[in-house]
Amino acid sequence: MSAPPLAPGAPGPATTTARRTAIPGRGRGGPSRLRALDGLRLLAALMVAAYHFGGRNGEISQAWGGSPAHQFPTAAPLFAYGCLGVQIFFVISGFVICLSGWGRTLRTFVASRVSRLYPAYWAAILLVTAVFALPWVAYKALPPSEVLTNLTMLQQPLGVDRVLGVCWTLWAELRFYALFALCVVLPGATRGRVVLFCAGWTLAAALAQAAHQPFLDTVLMPEYAPFFIGGIGLYLLHRYGARDPIGWAIVLVSWLIGQHYAVAGLWHAPSADAFSYRSTAVIIAVVTLGFALVAAVALGRLRWANWRWLTVAGALTYPFYLVHEHLGWVVVRALHHDLGLPSYATLPLTVVLMLLLAWVLHRFVERPLTPVLKRSIDPRH
Repeated sequence: MSAPPLAPGAPGPATTTARRTAIPGRGRGGPSRLRALDGLRLLAALMVAAYHFGGRNGEISQAWGGSPAHQFPTAAPLFAYGCLGVQIFFVISGFVICLSGWGRTLRTFVASRVSRLYPAYWAAILLVTAVFALPWVAYKALPPSEVLTNLTMLQQPLGVDRVLGVCWTLWAELRFYALFALCVVLPGATRGRVVLFCAGWTLAAALAQAAHQPFLDTVLMPEYAPFFIGGIGLYLLHRYGARDPIGWAIVLVSWLIGQHYAVAGLWHAPSADAFSYRSTAVIIAVVTLGFALVAAVALGRLRWANWRWLTVAGALTYPFYLVHEHLGWVVVRALHHDLGLPSYATLPLTVVLMLLLAWVLHRFVERPLTPVLKRSIDPRH
């Protein structure tokens, strides 16, 4: 991606360097690329995969032939914290979207986001549907009408069942993109406008929580907003330097609110009927670690992590995230139940196979279709 022109009144050389940083997960990496952020994205995806394969009950229990707690008596309580990878994803997303949206027109921003999200998503929807339709697969495909609706990525607000379990996070991402596009990209990104967006969204989300109005909850996403906003604050620190008190204030308030929602959503009293017990202290620690790692990238503390394989890791993260859960059920059942592999061999082998499938989707779906879709929306690309 070529660096967009500096906004009027923007600072000089330090800002120019930040602006020329490649968008994580896109294009070919260079010396200025934030490759460590690519690695964090894959780490968050692997956390979610650990949760899906060994940190909860449900359809995965059918694949294992019993509760994952029996398959991984020591690791399952740790895998249960893997769901917090989603919150880390949202922090990273706030950082990346602020980086990629700064200096772009609305049309260019929309072209970038649509071409990034949809090609692999469409392929994953069709692939999972086709596999689940096979007569020897234990899981049922959705009716054709619901599958077609899923292609829009708007199935949740329309009340349609999801083909992919992870689609709920994409619906959150779409709402964040829309808010950022309307409030920041459309009028033109400036430091003051981004700060006002963060402050306004934080206050509005808190009011929405107090109002108990479903529409406001849907638009403002009180439980997810602090993670996106925290990522934006970290980008301000990346762009303007570690001495920016407003950036730190945004990050601190977002962390304080974010850990509250994480604990409120994931903690429960110890119970013999629950799959696992998540400690409040560990939930807060994982959320804090996520913020801290993105902060380390933002402030250049992980600049030494500039290995080329991290670029590949970043490219595989999204397609892996899309396909790993549902197709993972099929692979786990085949390896563990049908072939008799032990659980501690089945789990890593399943992850490796899903990463290989992600590479196929990246190589033969994303790479050829993304530029075509982007040019169809914005011919200047």
